[in-house]
Amino acid sequence: MSETAVRAPETGQRVRQLTYAEAVNAALRRCLADVPGTVLYGEDVAKPGGVFGVTRGLRRDFGDRVFDTPISESAILGSAVGAAMLGMRPIVEIMWVDFSLVAFDQIVNQLANVRYVSRGELAAPVVIRTQQGSAPGACAQHSQSLEALFLHVPGVRVVMPWTAQDAYDLLVAAVHSDDPVVVIENRTLYTGKQEVVLEARCSRSAGCACAAPAPTPPS
Repeated sequence: MSETAVRAPETGQRVRQLTYAEAVNAALRRCLADVPGTVLYGEDVAKPGGVFGVTRGLRRDFGDRVFDTPISESAILGSAVGAAMLGMRPIVEIMWVDFSLVAFDQIVNQLANVRYVSRGELAAPVVIRTQQGSAPGACAQHSQSLEALFLHVPGVRVVMPWTAQDAYDLLVAAVHSDDPVVVIENRTLYTGKQEVVLEARCSRSAGCACAAPAPTPPS
């Protein structure tokens, strides 16, 4: 992200030419800087900067709040559930969406149910970043599109950014949500470059579906 941001004359907002992957990086950077309690972790997200380079530079700039984990999706998601219940806002990466099936119990039986089994006293503001889609040379366990599975889980929000602006806005909104959000990126879009308004931000006051609180369970 070496290009200089310019300000749109009609709005005064900063606009930058970014790839989809760079827009995700910019959103992560903004949330780590601005949102208390955020941490970022997963397989190869820190020192390597992610298998697609999406998290490059974040370990350097945010230190121990960005860290690598062992190859254990259940441990990644299980620890995120506990951290969120204690007030943190974990952003975890599952390298390929296919690998989430290894830890589906943590998503369906644990993460999605925190608000309901606690009668609304606890929340689980976890963001699960992952990517999917077919690509040349990818094997069967690296080529599936599993968004329909997540869409059928009550208590979990699902977003699938299409443009670089979507990738930025939806990820920022997801981090601000008090509910678990699965952000499914498409790796075939990572290199496409577009204009991105960096100030664009979704909050609860903006009425975004991601940031809106879930209904309180009946007493």
